[in-house]
Amino acid sequence: MKTLVSWSSGKDSAWMVHTLRQRGDVEIGALLTTINEPVQRVAMHAVRVEVLQAQAAALGFPLWMIPIPSPCSNEVYEQVMREAVARAVSEGFTHAAFGDLFLEDIRTYREERLAGSGLTPMFPLFGTPDDTPALARTMIAAGLRARITCLNPKVMDRRFAGREFDTALLEDLPPEIDPCAERGEFHTCSYDGPMFNHPVAVDTGITVERDGFVFTDLTISNQSPDYPTTRLPN
Repeated sequence: MKTLVSWSSGKDSAWMVHTLRQRGDVEIGALLTTINEPVQRVAMHAVRVEVLQAQAAALGFPLWMIPIPSPCSNEVYEQVMREAVARAVSEGFTHAAFGDLFLEDIRTYREERLAGSGLTPMFPLFGTPDDTPALARTMIAAGLRARITCLNPKVMDRRFAGREFDTALLEDLPPEIDPCAERGEFHTCSYDGPMFNHPVAVDTGITVERDGFVFTDLTISNQSPDYPTTRLPN
């Protein structure tokens, strides 16, 4: 099954890649990521394109970056995704894998949009809200490393911005916060774990608040003064 992986840059996508690699019937052909075109960052996660590219290199897969405007209407989003799906089908892909955990409406949306497209959706991690506490600890115990790059301050304290996704974080999270943040409480950037051929060396930068969210910047470690950078939107 030649599979296109929906890659958000975060922990769930990383764990999905690890899960798919354990199967004998899946060939991961490429990673697909939507990019906020004006600022050149992963949509929602706000991860720099250069960090995203380093992730893909460490995973050893081609990266398809799909630019979208900001703000982006649903009509525009669906059009660019249709184009990506058509490309995948033309290149022999048969499946698309998503790291969704338990939100039925999101799963249904993806299934409906891919119906008849030539790509069959896969949800390797899908379960129930009761599964995520154990899943989070399994990820961490297996060596997955990630940091919080975006959080919603309406539901989560700003002090969690930039923190490591580890057992200490899980113990500090309020009980109403899903340990895997499946309801959008926070987003992460993964940089090490059994799915990577080598770690992605990142440094934690500034934390800012923009458009109702709190973002923590990650940069490639030991970057030279002329290394290309992209700032968060004003």
